[in-house]
Amino acid sequence: MANEQERAYFKRYKEDVETRGKPFHPWAMFHDTVMSLVVVSVIVALACVWYFTSGEEAGESGILGPRYTEEADPGTTSFIPRPDWYFFFLFYLLRIFKWPESVVLGTVGIPTIALILLFALPFMDRRRERRIVRRPVALVGALLVIASMGILTYKGATAEESLASENVELVDEWVQEQGLSEEGEQGATLFAQSGCQSCHTYLGSGSANLGAPDLSDIGASGQSAEELAAYVANPAEFGNQVMPAYASLGEENLMLLGTFLAESTGEGGGE
Repeated sequence: MANEQERAYFKRYKEDVETRGKPFHPWAMFHDTVMSLVVVSVIVALACVWYFTSGEEAGESGILGPRYTEEADPGTTSFIPRPDWYFFFLFYLLRIFKWPESVVLGTVGIPTIALILLFALPFMDRRRERRIVRRPVALVGALLVIASMGILTYKGATAEESLASENVELVDEWVQEQGLSEEGEQGATLFAQSGCQSCHTYLGSGSANLGAPDLSDIGASGQSAEELAAYVANPAEFGNQVMPAYASLGEENLMLLGTFLAESTGEGGGE
């Protein structure tokens, strides 16, 4: 019975196409071409407005913003990297699912399941009914996807990072707990400002991500400040392909960081 109804629907569809429909060529191709030209024209127009209304000096803004801003400083210790807006949902998922127990579920499992359901939806709901109120599966699925993506994107956009100012407030506690020298204290400030605690934990603060170890007692390993500074400068030379290189901080800052790490021998290390 179902096959007979499908054949009847298909026959009526073909008859409607022959009597009232329009062929793909040239009608659909013409519409697509015109729309593509409109989109490209708008992009070109916006680019021209941005370019010709902005000044040649850095930071001199026009209608759509400055042509360019100040040059990037590779040695900055206060920049907090954030993803583009269309990755905010995934960015927030990474805050929920922690390494290493459940991060794969958040980064691979949930997006993959969502895509599979999206591809499977046309095969699960094959009714010819087009009124949305009579398609509860499609309606509920669409609303759940829109709501979840919207909420995750908003939460990711407004999420507060471990700001440098908040981390720096802990430096005095670290100095007292570890008995840090003056150079060690300066290195601790750099450690707090450079975003190291986005992956590492230190005396109970920070986040453990991507398998990064706790550094509270890294100095107990017996490594010198020079060795630790060299490691921080280019971890890849020591087989660490995950941690980024910090050679751009400069030799002086790297030595301060190395001193701080060498003097970090664990809770109560300064007693």
